[in-house]
Amino acid sequence: MGDRTAFRTCPLCEALCGLELTLDESGAVTRVRGDRDDPFSRGFICPKGATLGGLDGDPDRLAEPLVRGAAGHAPAGWADAFGAAGDAIGEMIRRHGKDSVAIYVGNPTAHSVAGPLYVGALVKAVGTRNLYTASTADQMPKHVSSGHMFGDPLAIPVPDLDRTDHLLMLGANPLESNGSLCSAPDFPGRLKAIRARGGKVTVVDPRRTRTAALADEHLFIRPGTDAYLLIALVHTLFAEDLATTAAHLTGRVNGLDELRALSLDFPPERVAPVTGIPAAAIRRTARELAAAERAAVYGRIGTCTQSFGTLNSWLVDALNVLTGNLDRPGGAMFPRPAHAPVYRRKRPFTTGRWRSRVRDLPEVNGELPVATLADEIETPGEGRIRALITIGGNPVLSAPNGARLDRALAGLEFMVSVDPYLNETTRHAHVVLPPPRPVQTPHYDLALLGLAVRDYARYSPPVVPLDDGRPSESDIIATLAVLASGMDGDPAALDELIITSTLAKATAVEGSPVHGREPDELRKMLDTGTPTEQRLDMMLRLGPYGDGFGADPSGLTLTRLRTEHPHGIDLGALKPRLHEVLCTTSGRIELCPTSFAADVDRLHAGLARRAAASAGGSAAADPADGFVLIGRRQLRSNNSWLHNIPELVRGSNTCTLQLNPDDAARLGVAAGDTVRVVSRTGAVEAVADPTDTLMAGVVSLPHGWGHGLPGTRTGVAARHAGVNANAVTDEQDIDPLSGNAVFNGVPVTLEPVPATPPAPPVRPVRQDVPLAAPETADTR
Repeated sequence: MGDRTAFRTCPLCEALCGLELTLDESGAVTRVRGDRDDPFSRGFICPKGATLGGLDGDPDRLAEPLVRGAAGHAPAGWADAFGAAGDAIGEMIRRHGKDSVAIYVGNPTAHSVAGPLYVGALVKAVGTRNLYTASTADQMPKHVSSGHMFGDPLAIPVPDLDRTDHLLMLGANPLESNGSLCSAPDFPGRLKAIRARGGKVTVVDPRRTRTAALADEHLFIRPGTDAYLLIALVHTLFAEDLATTAAHLTGRVNGLDELRALSLDFPPERVAPVTGIPAAAIRRTARELAAAERAAVYGRIGTCTQSFGTLNSWLVDALNVLTGNLDRPGGAMFPRPAHAPVYRRKRPFTTGRWRSRVRDLPEVNGELPVATLADEIETPGEGRIRALITIGGNPVLSAPNGARLDRALAGLEFMVSVDPYLNETTRHAHVVLPPPRPVQTPHYDLALLGLAVRDYARYSPPVVPLDDGRPSESDIIATLAVLASGMDGDPAALDELIITSTLAKATAVEGSPVHGREPDELRKMLDTGTPTEQRLDMMLRLGPYGDGFGADPSGLTLTRLRTEHPHGIDLGALKPRLHEVLCTTSGRIELCPTSFAADVDRLHAGLARRAAASAGGSAAADPADGFVLIGRRQLRSNNSWLHNIPELVRGSNTCTLQLNPDDAARLGVAAGDTVRVVSRTGAVEAVADPTDTLMAGVVSLPHGWGHGLPGTRTGVAARHAGVNANAVTDEQDIDPLSGNAVFNGVPVTLEPVPATPPAPPVRPVRQDVPLAAPETADTR
């Protein structure tokens, strides 16, 4: 048959790049290039995407289920593995109740079609309130901010990169991460294009990242103080009469006066000593933002993973509103994904519908903070977590105080993991259910297309068929849901239930393109592919660009997307759609939600503590006198799950402790020396890497390392183990409004580790017989 070519979307990060794959007769990927015909990515590819073949063919990927016995993990058949999982989950629910079974969903699940389509059904089938995801270690503040401001936690504005004249970016490093909560292939090229058309890019970050180096201006900021900078920018806009109520927002905003009053106490001169940014620079930044014809403010993971994560996320979009740039071309806009119906009635956002058992933390967006997962496993009593289902996650490395969580997982009565690797987390699982290879898996970015900087859609069918009896990832999760619900039978029955109920609702809702029609008629029109493909087809047909089941013959269907647009379809630049998005109780943007206003008290308290320390002459008055830890992104890495690919653990992709050269000199540390990093929760030892790209008083460890624990089977990762930065992050420190873990601005101390002196030479004992024969050319 010879080599063949296939096209698909890269599933490794949020950029949505199109790939061109070359496969040999066996179905192995032999070459990966950017798909030049993809209308969104236009051939762009990063080092991660270029190694998709290595990930697909990784010999450490599990090809069959594992069941743990007295001698460790051993291969098992699918029926036996599902049987063991179903029996154990059912027994836990019968004996201890539904909340005794928890579910954890990791980052890779957002890059799949199976996760968004089937995890919700699994959660509902189990009936547990103990749902945890990587969202509370990443972006939950943005969901909370959007939920309270716009009514929908998924209505996240993204910067209209291709039309903006001014981009203010905080806590984001897209030249290495490829973007986050802002899906944009070739993010570097898009930033360069802003500058090329006469615009400006300003980056606020404690590190001079590759993104900061590309920007027109870089402002160093002390970690954890972004909220002070942002509210000072708000203050300046109000104080200098630069805040505007744009025509398209007139009459659609509540809380202007309340936000003005809140910002009065935060002039640039007062926050400058806290942030490390001069007051004059803060005022100039606000003026430039207001003066730009089209501007956008964008904050990402560095702003979310702080103790003021929600305030940061809120103030970012408050600035977009106050400058008139929300929901207008060149500003911050709401994408319109092709699979999401616009007719759906939404309920206004709320939090705290239930609370965690041990720390009384509120539910947010249907889940509890991962920072309290260990509490719920370790603490005896009614409602204790005794069993855990993980899907595509490695919280031992990604959650705060991962060492404690590691110990907690070891005490579970049962654990089942859907994961391709036996990693630091899944080594605790009693059953491991591996999904198929990427090339055997269909792909449609249900989660990420709602964050794209252009409206776009692309479906990638499987390139290599599954072996007989081998379930797809969708089938694995659907089967767990069926087993958890106590049902018997084919998991396709779950899809049929979802399809029929969705069509029944769609035909009953006014404004739906199929209102008043017969659900059975529509069911017969769906794609003839797998149940997963039928669900995708239904979503596309009901979406804003869909054919409405024949109402618009030129509209999208899955068949049309697959056959006529194999490289994807560009659906145009982002369009104003605030009227479709807003679903607050008032029907307006809530610019100053009461819970956010109340949390500003913590900003006041921080300023008061600093003033008291300064008056008393305390060294604590200057945060730079101590050390705070931040994470960092790496171009060849995506959390922990790509560290087993040889090409991605080379070059600069290493786990070192970066610190400012002046700090290194003060500690007596040189490049290559070992340094101990100590916090309340533990300590790690890492290799010092002095660099002037980091501001004084700040140290940085990359996220997702710490491999090679006993029982894992990731050989490459184990040989490049690094250290787990989350051994020194604190699960007690969270953003109270969202429950998000704090990974940036973590207080630590540094201790140089003395070099171990070489052992003295061992002198041979005199004997009558030599210890070894004399070495000669003949005996070497």
